[in-house]
Amino acid sequence: MNEKENGRDTLLAAAVRLRVEGRPEEARSLLLSLSAAHPTDAEVAYQTAWVHDVLGLEAEAVPFYERCLHGPGLSEEDRRGALLGLGSTHRVLGRYDRAVEVLSAGVEEFPDDGALRAFLAMALFNTGEYHACTRLLLELVAADGQDPYVRQYRKAIEHYARDLWATG
Repeated sequence: MNEKENGRDTLLAAAVRLRVEGRPEEARSLLLSLSAAHPTDAEVAYQTAWVHDVLGLEAEAVPFYERCLHGPGLSEEDRRGALLGLGSTHRVLGRYDRAVEVLSAGVEEFPDDGALRAFLAMALFNTGEYHACTRLLLELVAADGQDPYVRQYRKAIEHYARDLWATG
């Protein structure tokens, strides 16, 4: 590892620590500097987007989310987080169709991710897609399997999730 990479790693770790410790303004300052120095670094872009979301600066987070998702360099976990973050951010900004698009792509890429599916359901609700929203939520409830009463009716819930108009 060269000196530049080592410095980047140290500063990125410090910025993440600041965010986790509840000092997002300091983290943001450090991450903006890192982003300027490493404009193609997906991990830096992801952390920069995240801190903007933490600060309620959703519109400023979007380009960083887009940057981190358009190239290699993110772990699978961070890619999931970035897709969820970007989709959720579009939703918060009232860009519901774009939120559905991003979150649908996330669910397609990570079909086992319940958080992506839950946020997609919220965006579908915002676009008036109530049937699709309810179907996703019912599928999540049925898949959870923790509640003994849900487990008892799991097959029925799954059936109605596929066709909410069914009567039996």
